[in-house]
Amino acid sequence: MLEGKAVIGDTDMLGTMQQDALDLAAKALDFFDVTEATEIARFLKKEFDTMYGPGWQCIVGTDFGSFVTHCYGCFIHFYIGSLAILLFKGSAALEDPKAEAEAEADRFSTLQEIV
Repeated sequence: MLEGKAVIGDTDMLGTMQQDALDLAAKALDFFDVTEATEIARFLKKEFDTMYGPGWQCIVGTDFGSFVTHCYGCFIHFYIGSLAILLFKGSAALEDPKAEAEAEADRFSTLQEIV
């Protein structure tokens, strides 16, 4: 396991879910070497899928950038030593209801012109 305490960079998770993420990350680091980032990510993703339902994504490494869409209350980015862990439940971007209504009206008026 990496030496050092987990440091949360950003999260919108409830405290209990945060603690699950930190505990599982520590467990993963007991099972896998720090160089096995893919195995650590797979372990965390599968555990969270089991505990909190499918759709979780996990990125583990020492140097990565990200820009993700996630479900509210399902995002955490933290560090254990130099290892960064990003865990989130994916979410499709919601359409703007007003823009969707305008597009539907345009489609309808086009159909009327054809008929």
